[in-house]
Amino acid sequence: MGQLVLAAKVTHVPSLMLSEKPGSHLRSAREAAVDSLRELGRRARSRGVTTFVVFDTHWLSNFGYHINANARHRASFTSHEAPHMIQDLSYDLPGDTRLAEAIAAEAGVAGLDVNAHQVPSLGLEYGTIVPMHYMNPDGFARVVSVASPLFTSFEESRTLGEATRRAVDKSGERVAILASGSLSHRLWPNKKLGPEAWTSVASEFNRQVDLRVLELWQSRRYREFLDMLPDYATKCNGEGGMADTIMLFAALGWYEYHDRAEQLCEYFPSSGSGQVNVEFHVAA
Repeated sequence: MGQLVLAAKVTHVPSLMLSEKPGSHLRSAREAAVDSLRELGRRARSRGVTTFVVFDTHWLSNFGYHINANARHRASFTSHEAPHMIQDLSYDLPGDTRLAEAIAAEAGVAGLDVNAHQVPSLGLEYGTIVPMHYMNPDGFARVVSVASPLFTSFEESRTLGEATRRAVDKSGERVAILASGSLSHRLWPNKKLGPEAWTSVASEFNRQVDLRVLELWQSRRYREFLDMLPDYATKCNGEGGMADTIMLFAALGWYEYHDRAEQLCEYFPSSGSGQVNVEFHVAA
């Protein structure tokens, strides 16, 4: 039998990469986020994680659910969205075809159409690449990336998260599941993208709701959070409809999840959005 040994909500903002450049004014502002991603990587290694499953809200699909099932992920990535921030970033990571196909099969049994692709030219998006750059830089664990459809429903995302957990439990693998995306995701308009935009939230309402969500998580008031999640995703401009968070909590057991949420860095803004790294501990 397989086991879920690590689960986390993680940031993937490209300004993390920008902060690594010599002399960057963002180095101190992003240091805690970078360090906490590396810490999650250390925890994954120490727990014997064999595969990362990444729910990637930056791999947005117009037509259904898709999983990158390639046996190897190898390319040089430049972001079409932010080429000034992520440019010629090389990655070389093992994939997990068997688990990717198992997730798709479990979703199919539940009535959801999910395609697992083995296409060498299908690369990873930065919602997967950036966390793996810090958590899995030497490819010690395999990687499965799951897209977030734009035209889906809350219920379908929950179904896929539940299917992922069933596939993990049957897999024989030790798995880490990552919800890769922001909290609130209202970005600053172009005319306001000055230096202060990197460290401010575009909506005070969004910031206050994000902070309330973190309080609920730290108090283990997950039922209240899950009941507000449909409105949170809509009213706070959820990235990819917050599909990553829906799928993560579905994989954790939804209302049945009661373990500890450990916030690993301070809540921080990026280009108007709200960001954080949080581990949701799972029983051994």
